[in-house]
Amino acid sequence: MGQTQCYKILSEHLVSGELKRGESISIKIDQTLTQDATGTMAYLEFESMNLDKVQNELAVSYVDHNTVQVGFENADDHEYLRTVADKKGVIYSRAGNGICHQVHLERFALPGKTLLGSDSHTPTAGGIGSFAAGAGGLDVALAMAGKPFSIIAPRVVEIRLHGKLQPFVSAKDVILKVLERFGVKGNVNTVFEYTGDGVKTLSVPERATIANMGAECGVTTSLFPSDENTRAFLKAQGREDGFVPLSADDDAEYDDLFEIDLSSLEPLAACPHSPGNIKPVTSLKGMKVDQVLIGSCTNSSYMDLKRAARILSGHHVAPTVSLGVAPGSREVLLMITEDGTLETLIKAGARILESACGFCIGNHQSPGTDSVSLRTSNRNFYARSGTASANLYLVSPETAAASAITGIFTDPRECNANLSDITMPEKFIIDDSMFIMPTYSLDIKRGPNIGEPPENTALPEVVKGHAVIKVGDKITTDHIMPAGARLKYRSNIPHYAQFVFESVDPAFPERAKAYKEKGESGFIIAGNSYGQGSSREHAAICPMYLGIRAVCAVSIERIHQANLCNFGILPLLFENEEDYGKIEEGDELELLSPLSSLSSGSFTLRDLTKNLDIPMRLFASEAQKEMLRVGGRLNEEKA
Repeated sequence: MGQTQCYKILSEHLVSGELKRGESISIKIDQTLTQDATGTMAYLEFESMNLDKVQNELAVSYVDHNTVQVGFENADDHEYLRTVADKKGVIYSRAGNGICHQVHLERFALPGKTLLGSDSHTPTAGGIGSFAAGAGGLDVALAMAGKPFSIIAPRVVEIRLHGKLQPFVSAKDVILKVLERFGVKGNVNTVFEYTGDGVKTLSVPERATIANMGAECGVTTSLFPSDENTRAFLKAQGREDGFVPLSADDDAEYDDLFEIDLSSLEPLAACPHSPGNIKPVTSLKGMKVDQVLIGSCTNSSYMDLKRAARILSGHHVAPTVSLGVAPGSREVLLMITEDGTLETLIKAGARILESACGFCIGNHQSPGTDSVSLRTSNRNFYARSGTASANLYLVSPETAAASAITGIFTDPRECNANLSDITMPEKFIIDDSMFIMPTYSLDIKRGPNIGEPPENTALPEVVKGHAVIKVGDKITTDHIMPAGARLKYRSNIPHYAQFVFESVDPAFPERAKAYKEKGESGFIIAGNSYGQGSSREHAAICPMYLGIRAVCAVSIERIHQANLCNFGILPLLFENEEDYGKIEEGDELELLSPLSSLSSGSFTLRDLTKNLDIPMRLFASEAQKEMLRVGGRLNEEKA
């Protein structure tokens, strides 16, 4: 039996474990990336390991999140990141150089390499054939220290593409079709692998868009083969020497199959408030639109912006619409400046935004009250934009541009623009002057907002306390730890912890703190798909700081489960889903014999308020059990 592309890469990087679906394995990580919102804590964690320099093949620190520098905190964080990168042997990508995933795809990602990033959209590099996964900052810090990364050997789903996309239908519509089929939950420890004759019709940037939003399905990563299109992209980037052909064997066996006829696809949209809430654009036609934003790590490539500009050419944005365009990288900005695309966008009334994450993370461009915002980004979670009452729709650049002109939801196929000649250029403008290479000579600078990574205590013999909060299904890490205006506090855990569950229950931090001061453990009770979305480890660190010892949920997403274990919080699942409904906020709870239960993985949660015993199972590998015993991975590393 032949191998899938996924298992070919994993076998080349296997450090320990049996490469068999469902088994715990450890793999060598070649490349790492961080971004400034998660990177500050990652480098503080790396510093705590007392190593002179990073041990992996390539480490890059990107500044792309907190570029709207209101107050001293962001600038101080960036100076810390610049100096610690120099001291520890990390390439530093300055603010303005672009979004980490777009820039990494352009300048560093390679087929067959493993990449671990402290951002959930790291799988973007799967578009070039890298096994690229998002993780918490501590896992990335450990990878920089040369430690292997532990995962469950995944099930691999083949997504077989046939035919060719019709005009005004794009790669964004492909991944929205995948989301329609697989949803945003139930895909833990899964990899999507794209095959079929339709793959050769897609450029690397288009493949990257599809791989990027596989993260919304909750998969570990997505993979495209490395073929002649990959070679052409690398050649255009001046990196052809990194090309290797890579694909699944003809007789590879998959765990599931989903086939898509590209020629039959139509423009789609993800409706509020989930990337999995998919509807055809035709069903939304005529809806008033207030804001249109084109960019983010999903759709900010040169070809994305060129197509949008071609549709906008000769038109002007509707007077009721605010249109913003954010090129994904400085390279993209240089390209559209040289060929006149930027001028077309400006003449059409677009506001040109910085090459950064910006609006996608709610860091600016918050829409108006009760407004409709069309965005080419990857997430439309409730309140993520900074405006709780707004309705966000995720669409292709083509749909976004067409709707910006009319002021209403518009099917781009109604446009009369010609997009057929827009193809990937034979050569990109290459300017790496915004990368700072390490000299190993600078002193590390720390502003007053730079703290230390907090440590947990070992698992106690008695875990007793209260259900501090009970939440429903699909609670994202945005719900747990807000981004936007709060991002600048991520290196200051005591302050950032004041905003845990801010959009769900602003009283949570004070309640949790009061229980902690009484010497009690805190419990979070949750429904399905708890912790989906961003990889932010702060969604585990800050609750841990407030005394949370266990999350009891119907299901927990992969990256968040790993982050909980990393910081000593027990990820427990209800054996019987109906037991979730029996616990109420404020109930007094106790885990019976937690230390002995840790070994078996079977726990009993006693609801002392209701006199109920509820069976739970631990969602953790054997290695993670030891982590939980000692109170987290940092404790384990220092032992």
